[in-house]
Amino acid sequence: MEEVIKVTETTPTPLLERQVRQRQPTVSVLKSKLKQSVTCSVPRVRSTVTGFFPVVRWLPKYKLREYVWGDLMSGVIVGIILVPQAIAYCLLAGVEPIYGLYTSFYANIIYFIMGTSRHVSVGIFSLMSLMVGQVVYREVFKAGFDLSEDSSSYHVLNVSMGINPTAGEVHTVELMGMQCGKECYAISIAAAITFLAGIYQVMMAIFQLGFVSVYLSAPMLDGFATGASFTILTVQAKYLLGLKIPRHQGYGTVAVTWFNIFANIQNTNLCDLITSAICISVLVAGKEIQERYKDRLKIPLPTELIVVAGSTLASHYGGLNSRYDSSVSGHIPTGFIPPQVPNFSLMSQVALDAIPLAVISFAFTVSLSEMFAKKNGYTVRPNQEMLAIGFCNIIPSFFHCFTTSAALAKTMVKDSTGCQTQISSLISALVVLLVLLFFAPYFHALQKCVLACIIIVSLRGALRKFKDIPDKWRASRNDAIVWLVTMSATALISVELGLLVGIVFSMVCIIFKTQNPKVSLLGRANDTDLYEDMEEYKNLMPPPRVQVFRFQAPLYYANKESFLKSLYKTVGVEPFLEMTRRRKAEKKAKEMSMQQAKANGDTTNGEVVVGLVKRELDFHTIVLDCSAIPFIDSTGMATFKGLVKEYKEIGVSVVLASCNTSLIDTLQKGQFFGKNDKDMNSLLFHTVHAAVLHANSMPSAAECKSEDSVV
Repeated sequence: MEEVIKVTETTPTPLLERQVRQRQPTVSVLKSKLKQSVTCSVPRVRSTVTGFFPVVRWLPKYKLREYVWGDLMSGVIVGIILVPQAIAYCLLAGVEPIYGLYTSFYANIIYFIMGTSRHVSVGIFSLMSLMVGQVVYREVFKAGFDLSEDSSSYHVLNVSMGINPTAGEVHTVELMGMQCGKECYAISIAAAITFLAGIYQVMMAIFQLGFVSVYLSAPMLDGFATGASFTILTVQAKYLLGLKIPRHQGYGTVAVTWFNIFANIQNTNLCDLITSAICISVLVAGKEIQERYKDRLKIPLPTELIVVAGSTLASHYGGLNSRYDSSVSGHIPTGFIPPQVPNFSLMSQVALDAIPLAVISFAFTVSLSEMFAKKNGYTVRPNQEMLAIGFCNIIPSFFHCFTTSAALAKTMVKDSTGCQTQISSLISALVVLLVLLFFAPYFHALQKCVLACIIIVSLRGALRKFKDIPDKWRASRNDAIVWLVTMSATALISVELGLLVGIVFSMVCIIFKTQNPKVSLLGRANDTDLYEDMEEYKNLMPPPRVQVFRFQAPLYYANKESFLKSLYKTVGVEPFLEMTRRRKAEKKAKEMSMQQAKANGDTTNGEVVVGLVKRELDFHTIVLDCSAIPFIDSTGMATFKGLVKEYKEIGVSVVLASCNTSLIDTLQKGQFFGKNDKDMNSLLFHTVHAAVLHANSMPSAAECKSEDSVV
């Protein structure tokens, strides 16, 4: 007893006492929240309105002289960039160019009213356009429309559907009591899926389901965007060559499309090919100049607008459509089409397709909002961002628009050109409005190959990420593998399945990590209470007759076996095998002693020998360092209980050290420390050093067992 007191005096252990937390009953909590939610008062109404419409809060505080120039410049520049991109991305979405302008106009206005980010540019986005286009082309094909402009002289591989599209005649379907042609049906599908995506996003905001985005890891999103970019490049390649082949439906779009392109390469339109080469050269040169002299250039070069204006004039005055059969955008009307309720009869066909659209649109918008908010020193509200992007899809779907999202390139342009508030989005919407009201018809001669060039050159950033693979591999092999698998699945199978494969694979990688975590045997640094991994650090000494084991993962049902195997292997003793070995040794010793006793005529010697058969282990205590175990489940707790019991049978004590409070609570609820926690002081310690001191100051389980047998 005196020895124990002496140890305690030389190494005092601080006494930690848990605070008592009184939890209110669930019913009373629900009642108070319900009462709070239905309470109506002037401050609450004001708070609700300003929360739902952030523009009401910040617009009256707008600093005109300080902010207006930056907002005006960034708004005009983004609007100039937006117009050709809005027209171009309609090729991806499978709808007419006018609907891209509508989408850009309405999305900017709604986000101006409801968004919390000052810099994000919401509108048409290549990835969203591709995903919408996949659904639009599939449903248009199912409805019996011809997907190609003139496919009679082309050899096309399309084995994904067993439906023969109607060719050579005008085909219509009935929607809401009206006959609907191909263009009408395509935008009806796009509006239906956009409406559903917006509804999903609003529901996610209402039910606080923003956590869904945490399962979209950065490497997975990067790989998904790169794979989708490769798909976009493939889909647009036919326009560069002037090939009028239908868009493939189903899996393997990249492989089948390239097969169709090379099978029909002899039908290449030289006019489109030459135009594409010139436009790509100009666009790439403009981007390179912009990147090289970005410090000197105060505003981005309007390369896209220059290419669109120049090629439109060349196409119009050169008669490229009539003389060389070059595909052009066609007539783009001015003004607005009357609003129309999205067709609810189509929504059952696209309900599942809207889910990935909603998730990806929200994930990109929130991630960009938070990134630029952090960069510029303010905060955004993710839940309000989800509501904003949801209504950016719901309301425009009544005005013949398709799914929108925040776009990185345009957001970066806004940030670099002095944007201060979302007034810049209003300015961009006004630029688009001018085009809609006055200039849209002038783009009728714009070649589709020019639009494809704009889309393809805009993918440079995503496609350049292939160069980052070695760096990704060196930084984290796990992240590099997730990127490669997601990118490959997206490009080679389909965009929707690529997203699913990426999410599942990244989660499997995390589960695999927890099933095979790093384990360590700890040693003590000289004359300190610091214990670390003896394989990683030098000059560490294992405590005498004590094994300190660290498991760096949560302990739950999926990795219980891995925990046990690693512990047995590290300490070198498995209780069951040790007991089996001892029983065999005792049985053999008993037989030998009985034979010897018979030979000597002694009847008691055998029992004495059996009592002396034992194995002296190198240690008498195992300290489980739980500092790297964030939680355990019922299986993990049963594992701890089993370890204490099994090792006790072979004379080894098992104690826990450095447990977090949630882990302690779980162990207490499962009565790991016995009734009323009577064994808590002998099984649980705040530090590894305290556990080691306790183990060396107390007699081992083997010694206690030996003393009991002697008695």
